[in-house]
This record gives sequence, C-alpha cells and structure tokens, in this order.
Amino acid sequence: MKRRNFILNTGLAFAGAYSANIFGNEYLNMEDILLSNRPIPKNRTFRSNAVDKLIDKLKKEISDPQLAWMFENCYPNTLDTTVDYEIIDKKSDTFIITGDINAMWLRDSTAQVWPYLPLINKDEKLKELVKGLINRQVKCILTDPYANAFYKDLTKVSQYNGDIPNPIPGVHERKWEIDSLCYAIRLANEYYRLTNDNSIFDKEWKKSIEIIFKTFKVEQRKNGNSPYRFIRNGNQMIDAPVFNGTGRPLKPIGLVASMFRPSDDATLFGFLIPSNIFAMISLRQVASIYKNEGFDLNFSKECEYFADEIENAVNKYAVQEHLNFGKIYAYEVDGFGNKLFMDDANVPSLMSLAYLDKEFKNSPIYTNTRKFLISENNPYFLKGSEAEGQASPHTGKDKIWPMGIILRAMTSTNDEEIKKCLKMLLSTHNETGFMHEAFHKDDQSNYNRSWFAWANTLFGELVIKIYNEKVLDNCLRLFLCFIIFLLCLAFLLR
Repeated sequence: MKRRNFILNTGLAFAGAYSANIFGNEYLNMEDILLSNRPIPKNRTFRSNAVDKLIDKLKKEISDPQLAWMFENCYPNTLDTTVDYEIIDKKSDTFIITGDINAMWLRDSTAQVWPYLPLINKDEKLKELVKGLINRQVKCILTDPYANAFYKDLTKVSQYNGDIPNPIPGVHERKWEIDSLCYAIRLANEYYRLTNDNSIFDKEWKKSIEIIFKTFKVEQRKNGNSPYRFIRNGNQMIDAPVFNGTGRPLKPIGLVASMFRPSDDATLFGFLIPSNIFAMISLRQVASIYKNEGFDLNFSKECEYFADEIENAVNKYAVQEHLNFGKIYAYEVDGFGNKLFMDDANVPSLMSLAYLDKEFKNSPIYTNTRKFLISENNPYFLKGSEAEGQASPHTGKDKIWPMGIILRAMTSTNDEEIKKCLKMLLSTHNETGFMHEAFHKDDQSNYNRSWFAWANTLFGELVIKIYNEKVLDNCLRLFLCFIIFLLCLAFLLR
C-alpha cells in the first residue's frame, strides 16, 4: 500500500488493517474543494518555505480531497493571516493576533505557532519568528503578569476601560489565568530544546521568569488574600469572579489560584486543576533550563520544590472518587472539600493533559478521567445530530468546540476513535474549510468565529501527527516483516 493512501484507504488505522474508504467526499461538492482558501501569496502576513513544502508534501500523501483541502486551508492560517513581524531595538519581535480579535493572547499566540516548531531548524525566517514571539511575550509579562491579552502598541488604551481596575495602557484584557504564563514558558522551553539557542535567555527573560514565579507564589494565597481583583459590568456571571471581583473563599493547600479558565470564563472554585498541572510542568521546565545553563541552581531547586508542592496538592485534593469511574481528576476544587466534575474544551483542560505531557497517557487516573469526559456524566459533553464533543460555558449550553474534538483525537490511542473525530471535523465546518470556535450540536451553520487561528492550526497539527505516526507504524511493520523473512530464510537454509 502506498503511503499516500494512508488516510483514505486505511481509515487512519494501521497499514492494511482496514480497506474501507471512510472519507467518501460526501460533505462538499468536488468543484468547491479544488480551490485553496488561503490568501494569495502577496497578501499573506508571513511566508515560510518549510511550511509550504510540508503542505505540498502532505497534499500529495492524502488521497481524500476534502481532507487535503482542509489541511491546506487550516495549517498555515496563523502565518497567512495573523503575524506582525519586525525588528525592534535590534531584536526580533513578533505580534500574533488570535484572529478576528485584534489583540494577542499569551496562550493563543504560543498555541498558534506550536505546530510550526518542528520546522524551525529548516527555515531561519520561521525560527526568527518564534524567537520574536518569545521576546514579545516577555514584554507583555513585564507589562502586567496578571493580564491575558495585549496590544502591540503598549500605549494603547483598552476597549475594556470600564473594567475595575482599569487595564493599564497596552493591556487588552486583565483576566488572571495561570495558563497564560505557563504558555510563555512552554514556548521558550520548546524553542530551546529544538535549537539549543540560549540567546533567548537574556536579562529581560530571566526577569519575566522571576515575576512568573512570584505571581504563582502570591496566588497560593498562603499569606492572605491576593491583590488581584476583576470587576466587569454586565449580566454574564462568567465574565467576572463573585464577591466584588475576588472570587469564592479558598483554603491555602499549595495550589495556585486562577480567577479565570483558559476560555476566559471565571472559575467556580479558584484552584483550577488542569492549569495547576500545567504550572507544575512549566516550573520543572524552568528548573531544568536554569540547571542546564548554570544560571541559578538555588532558583532551580526552588522551582522543583514548588512543582512538587503543586503535584502533592493535586494528588491529595483533586483526585476524587467518582460514582461511575473510580478515581478521576476534578476540574476545580477550593481546598474545603468542594469539587467540580466537568471539563472545558480549551487548553489546558483535563482532556488535554496527555497532549501537554505524554506521560499522562499511561496514568490510570487520566484514563478514568478521559472516560468520564466523553460520557453523559460530563455536563459539558454534548451529543447532537451533527456531532458529539466537549463544549464550554463560554459559548452556551448547546455548542460543541472543534478544539475539543481535535484534542480528543490528539490524546486517543484508539484508531477507531481517531477516525470518528476526524470524520466529525470534516463534516461540521459548514463548507467553509476552516475550524470555528464552536458550532451548535444540531446545526453546524450556527457557529462562532469564522476566523479563529488557534483552532485552524491545531487541526493541521492533528493531521501531521496522524501522518507521522502512521508512517512510523508502517516502517516498523515493514521492518518486522523483513526480520521475520530473514528468520524464515535462515530456517529454510539450515
């Protein structure tokens, strides 16, 4: 079987395991899917030869025209539409908007470039783009570590200038989300791991790391209440924490409080478990960098200790017995014994833990949690006539997030489940060729955000992951067949 037929003819299963054509071009008119929805080259905000070469390669390898078309549209969407790159003060500077909102989220910007990172050693321009984003994120953190989204112009006044406290110039929105700071660490760590370029670790970067560490420490709430509060006038309860913007009471237990989820919705109980696990991972990455580079061994040890403290608290307070699934992770806790069983389609989420750290795939607690997440016991897992998948309070009761379906596929070890997820993604984009923030479970034409670069790029990452893993599977199978052949030949020649 030719590799180029791996998706169409094998149904994303092991080579030769299935012969059914699971993508039968039933969703779009064939004439509609021949034309790329990418901007013409001169209108793209950034061009990468390595990315374009990979797109051309996979388009030839994917037999299903719709999947190839969707991949070509989605994977480069961040580069095509959201990048503002320049040299500022002799340093690369990259500002990346989230799509239809003209602001940069620390979380989204990292996630948007993440699928391109494996290519940065093949494309110097792309490498500089990532390096520039690290530099820009440092500027943002130094501006306000509690803010989640920023303007390129650090003197610009926020459109949310009615929020209390009023965001300082340069800040788009000041929602305290642990994951925002974690994503900045995640990007720098992966860039360093891939390139061994330690030039990013300048004095500004180290200062931002110190601020992150101190902010996490303050938000453990061991020394009293946090200085953070957030009030927004409106009728949406999820737009701001209760009790005059300070959130519900929390008992200091070693976890870090987060007033908002990565969906930008207010938490119910302030200890958000996926984000705390993300913080644990991030602190260990910082510890490793500081140790390997010989920056500050004492600080490295402090980061390790902090990570261990979070892990111990997660195991003690967040691992809870569920009536139907045994020990699983709660989504939020408060330290008093209250807990919330749910998940949100954003990342970090409970579903995404195995995406953020592959070690979770082998965890019985994660396995049990995952079973819960895709069951009717999860209040934010929806089934409709169009699809099934994780939702988010952010977009209402009845809307499924493509991102949730993608993460389900990304964390799955079951080929049939991956097939199912991919088929749902291909059949719910409302003939746009792009992912959306969310769509109604019974009506795909009722969707949010036609331009959401994170979800688009993540879909591209999924396709690449499937391709790489199945090619590897095929190679391993061919190798095993060759070994068996040699053994049989040796036996016959005895």
